Amino acid sequence: MQRKTVQREAIQEVFRNSEHPLRLEDILAQGRLLVPTLNRATVYRNLKLLVEIGWLAQVQHPSLGTIYERADLAHHHHFHCNSCDRIYELPGCVLNAAATPEGFIVQEHEIFLSGLCPACVQPAP
Repeated sequence: MQRKTVQREAIQEVFRNSEHPLRLEDILAQGRLLVPTLNRATVYRNLKLLVEIGWLAQVQHPSLGTIYERADLAHHHHFHCNSCDRIYELPGCVLNAAATPEGFIVQEHEIFLSGLCPACVQPAP
């Protein structure tokens, strides 16, 4: 059993207050608002532990690398805004067994969409 630390509690609070997946830099910046002395090594160590105990999940984004989100979320996919660089969770899943060729068994999948979020879309002149 791991002892509870102020740093880990701050990292968990960052995720409790976030509505989207986070990169290490996001976690560090937001965590430092709660614990100013929080450092990169401590964040890495705690992320590893939180993934190992099943509180967080790692997602491998094709261009951003590893992102983290709470593990208790229902299956969903992600949208990356190319302008503001934010990652959004897309609820639900549009894939089903009909999308899989006969004889294949899907055990897991991840879909990343990218483009512009509503806040970054510029109205046409």
